[in-house]
Amino acid sequence: MSKKNKTTNQKEMSFIEKARRTQIVECAIETIAEVGYAQASLGQIAKRAQISKGVISYHFASKGELLEQVIYDYYMACQAYTAPLIENQKSPIDMLSIYIESNLRFIDENRQHVFAVIEIVSNERTADGKLRFAADHDDTIFLPIENILTLGMHAGVFGEFTKLASRVMALTIRNSIDGFTIELMRNPQLNVEEYTRELITIFDKSTKK
Repeated sequence: MSKKNKTTNQKEMSFIEKARRTQIVECAIETIAEVGYAQASLGQIAKRAQISKGVISYHFASKGELLEQVIYDYYMACQAYTAPLIENQKSPIDMLSIYIESNLRFIDENRQHVFAVIEIVSNERTADGKLRFAADHDDTIFLPIENILTLGMHAGVFGEFTKLASRVMALTIRNSIDGFTIELMRNPQLNVEEYTRELITIFDKSTKK
């Protein structure tokens, strides 16, 4: 999954326009999470928002732009939630633990949004049939983890990682977090606290010197 650049300059929008866009995005999230990508037409989204399709078209040039906004909003909200928590930690060990914990907590507390994002990323395709967002993957999602690993090596609390090993570990941690999302979709009653503790323990043992 990747972050996308916003296509509309919200500084130029009125308060009412911003509120309407927010409502449309929220209804898109709810619709996709409930009925899936294939069934989430603009008509279905408009019906949930109690507006006409024309109102959606006024605020979003296409369904693709609306879906892009859903993804953008998710990543911005996740970053705004997790970054301060991680930055407040003094030890790289605590930073890594909080990175994992805060990401999993955010996913748990925003299930509809993350489920909608997964549906979009897994199904939205370009004109030539390629997955639209997978083809534009943003590697910067791995940088916070790699930075924590580097800090831990310099502090002498993590083992030595080559550049490649650091990337592999970052990929493994990030994919474990994304895997949690899939598990949560399969098993809504999952014990999130216990799952989080187990995941933190695994990577604590894997990274410590």
